[in-house]
Amino acid sequence: MKIQLVPNELSAKIKVLGVGGAGGNAINDMISSQMVGVDFIAANTDAQALERSMAPVKIQLGPNVTRGLGAGGDPEVGRNATLEEAEHLKQVLQGADMVFIAAGMGGGTGTGGAPVVAELSRELGALTVAVVSKPFEFEGKMKRRLADNGIEELRKVVDTIITIPNDRLFSLSSKNSRIKDVFGMANEVLGFAVRGISDLIMVPGFINVDFADVRTVMKERGMALMGTGIASGGNRAADAAHKAISSPLLEDISIRGARGILINITSAPDISMEELKEICGIVQEEAHEEAIIKWGLVWDEGLAEEIRVTVIATGIGKRAEAERAAWSQASAAGTPPEDLEIPTILRNEPPSARGAEAAKNGVKKPLGVVQSKKFIVHPDLQYEENELDTPPFLRKAD
Repeated sequence: MKIQLVPNELSAKIKVLGVGGAGGNAINDMISSQMVGVDFIAANTDAQALERSMAPVKIQLGPNVTRGLGAGGDPEVGRNATLEEAEHLKQVLQGADMVFIAAGMGGGTGTGGAPVVAELSRELGALTVAVVSKPFEFEGKMKRRLADNGIEELRKVVDTIITIPNDRLFSLSSKNSRIKDVFGMANEVLGFAVRGISDLIMVPGFINVDFADVRTVMKERGMALMGTGIASGGNRAADAAHKAISSPLLEDISIRGARGILINITSAPDISMEELKEICGIVQEEAHEEAIIKWGLVWDEGLAEEIRVTVIATGIGKRAEAERAAWSQASAAGTPPEDLEIPTILRNEPPSARGAEAAKNGVKKPLGVVQSKKFIVHPDLQYEENELDTPPFLRKAD
């Protein structure tokens, strides 16, 4: 019997597409850093910027709309230009298991084009993650408003969106840093976010994360945060972990409400089991108690005595959205929001049935003020405390 071996690609296919100027710059930075295991694509309305791209695949967006001159800071032009090349974009994204979209928000091409690319990617069935930067405050209110609108549009069509506030980069630089270095740092941070996830899947390490695990953590998770920390010395594990979860890039938002956590621990092979345990423990303490946490360990001899911890926290704001929905439903039904914490059986009774004191003061106490479950009884029925410990059929009437 003749046996034929059929080639089988076991690794996930990951593609990174940079949209617009900032996205293209981030792509160049990732390529220069020798990121492996991913395919790079650059898409831009600006023909000159596209020529400078190091990406092996380049797409000129909207040659008939912009004639290669850029979108002029108009997101609508950027959107139309991207739609013009929709079929071309679908061809290059075909077969991807995961697509990263890198872009800067507030301009024309990135703001208008990134949501279009995201929709195409989702149509093809790829896990779609946007990593975008928000403009510096000094760039003006109009640009920040355009950025916010672009992020909201992206949020509707991606599985997960990670936003990097450029203003936070000042916390990572000195007062005398050159503008070239600060903008370079913005590109680098976008690369950190992409690399922190892709390395877990693609780079051989002691412990890798399956693509299925990444999909579980990131599929339809909405807003996400990214923090990274690097440390050396005797307390390097704890220091790197604390830096990652309190990173200036987290925009004063805690990861505590996150429903999914990816932890990338990158180190030379000398990392100890105790250090690994310490890092995961610190991050786990900050996460939601029901969060799905996946972690991986990647070797990098170039780090020498340093440890780098990258934390991607997904599902930020999910609980708040659910609570807002509950309040809205309650309002529509005519139920005051503060009554939602009172059991329905008591809520439907007149105020007098909830206790004379509560009715007198107009105070509706939530269930949380009750000291013990054995006191949760109908308020009109008076019992002695110890009487409730006796079964009804043994109680004797006076």
